[in-house]
Amino acid sequence: MTHGELIRRAKAHGMSATYLDWRGEPVQVDPLALAAILDALGDPPALGAGGSGGLGASAGSATADSATAGGAHAGGADRVPPAGRPWLPQTRRWGLTVQLYSLRSRSSWGHGDLRDLADLARWAGRQLGANFILINPLHATEPVPPVSDSPYLPMSRRYISPLYVRVEDIAEFARLGVAARQLVEELADPLRAASCTSELIDRNRVWAAKLRALELVHMVRRSDEREAAFRAFARREGDELTAWAAWCALAEVHGPDWRCWPAELADPAQAIPLAAKGRLAERAAFHAWLQWLVDEQLASAQRAALAAGMDIGLIGDLAVGVHPGGADAWAHQDLLVRGMSVGAPPDSFNQRGQSWGQPPWHPHRLAATGARPLADLLRASYRHVGGLRVDHVMSLMRLWWVPDGMSPDHGAYVNYDYQAMVGALTSEAVRASAIAIGEDLGTIDPWIRGYLADQHVLGTELLWFARELDGTPLLDPRRWRRICLATVGTHDVPPISGFVTGDQVSVRARLGLLKDPEAERGSAALALSRWRDALIAERLLPVDPAVRAALAGGVGVGAGVAVGAGAGLAVGERVGRQAEPTPEEFTVALYGFLALTPALLIGVSLADAVGDRRTQNIPGTAREYPNWRVPLCNGEGEAVLLEDLDQMPLVHAVVSAVSPHDREEFGAAGGAFPS
Repeated sequence: MTHGELIRRAKAHGMSATYLDWRGEPVQVDPLALAAILDALGDPPALGAGGSGGLGASAGSATADSATAGGAHAGGADRVPPAGRPWLPQTRRWGLTVQLYSLRSRSSWGHGDLRDLADLARWAGRQLGANFILINPLHATEPVPPVSDSPYLPMSRRYISPLYVRVEDIAEFARLGVAARQLVEELADPLRAASCTSELIDRNRVWAAKLRALELVHMVRRSDEREAAFRAFARREGDELTAWAAWCALAEVHGPDWRCWPAELADPAQAIPLAAKGRLAERAAFHAWLQWLVDEQLASAQRAALAAGMDIGLIGDLAVGVHPGGADAWAHQDLLVRGMSVGAPPDSFNQRGQSWGQPPWHPHRLAATGARPLADLLRASYRHVGGLRVDHVMSLMRLWWVPDGMSPDHGAYVNYDYQAMVGALTSEAVRASAIAIGEDLGTIDPWIRGYLADQHVLGTELLWFARELDGTPLLDPRRWRRICLATVGTHDVPPISGFVTGDQVSVRARLGLLKDPEAERGSAALALSRWRDALIAERLLPVDPAVRAALAGGVGVGAGVAVGAGAGLAVGERVGRQAEPTPEEFTVALYGFLALTPALLIGVSLADAVGDRRTQNIPGTAREYPNWRVPLCNGEGEAVLLEDLDQMPLVHAVVSAVSPHDREEFGAAGGAFPS
């Protein structure tokens, strides 16, 4: 095929043979990659037959009734959105961001769960004045061990991992017999002990124990009221739950990758009826029941958040895609493209590009459905939360496709009907009376952020990566975006203490991920120096002597204490008197910087607030680093439990930095942690 023919075929699919990289420079797409992608797309749609722009209004519009639907969310005059657009806060909101699995309590089974989430929300809302808790994706994993660690490569995005169930909170648990109750305690005790250590999270061990305990609880007969509630849940979920439960039952027998199953089972139309018989039917019913349990407990956590005074409550996280061998890929084979992976082109942080091993939506086939599968997924995702963060929100507009067997930099952008896709997001947010957040980091055309902001989809701004148009660090807080969630970092970079101590360079150097470690150390030192100067200029360093004493001595920090000690001192005087800030002081100052921005939402990483140094995930690694298995610890590497948070001075100092300063002093109040 000639180059000209490739270009014509690409245009027919709404694709371009070039793109702008993270430096703003045009890049030519590899012809071999372009040809492979065009072959996977097949024939372009006929004009007006569901191609780009062909989606009707059903997925992108909201009725008047939908704007007031959704009883899981707090009301208020400022939550009445413009027609068809989600609500935006009129004033600043702040909250915690947490990898829930990493946050254990003395009662959890070696892995954070939905009861821990509810207790965290109660404490953060009542004692700290937080407005929300942003959590990692809770998406479902394999039904039996071994289970995947990454929350961003799930078996299903619609359903929730039962790893997050608190077994003891199931109503039927109270009716277990003595012998069964004793067995459950024997399963739980070593895992509760593991929660009190800094050992890596062992999901296989946790799930093996919980699975056995849940099977025991499942044997207890449900009351008539509980049985009716379960059946109502199953009716609401319909065919999607049937397919998920069937896949789980079959995966227990044939493994969790449907691509390796016998041919008749690889076809859901043939396999689902087979899973409705005999032992498979029993297992399918069990897995449907598990989804009812996690649905109940997530709803309970959101109720706890709202009762604690939060007006947003939980903010969920939606991964960009699914495992190619998982349940969603099996049930929706006709809508996903085999032989392709979604990812991202090279950028400043991932200079080789990224391939995430997830099949993309087929743009024309999805459009032909009226984008209903996407809208249904979003509706389920919003059911028990007050907001949703959409990972790599650019995927609603365009996706970087990488053909199997090619490196991530050998890909191309495939366009989607962005008005319909973003319309599905905003209409479901309106239906739920919830906010919408789009993770819009990396390579992105400027118009995308403007369009999303116009639709009331908040962007995401990370302090470490915030840039001026010329690529220099965005050191002036007044120049930050307003319609965004502002954070210091993300799960893919170390907590602040790890940055300040240089762990982000030393760990990646040890893993062989850096071409020139010394140059990287120099670059990191320069970045820290620039931020230190910016914090001094904003009178956020040196920190207030009372804050420094509290951080050093372990006393509480009141919200009325100013973060910066610079009031009344010239910059030169302060620089001359300043000692090098400790990691804890740098942490408090950076969150004080976020408070100076116009951002509508500020997210406080719980890992930052306890002084943790380790990264949750290092892109480009698999077995080389324990991605997604790092428990919450302090700067000395000691486990931090949920019950410990209220006694940690750094937590209160960081909260003070982002909270309105007319609040009563948290440290003096000292609120007890909910039991």
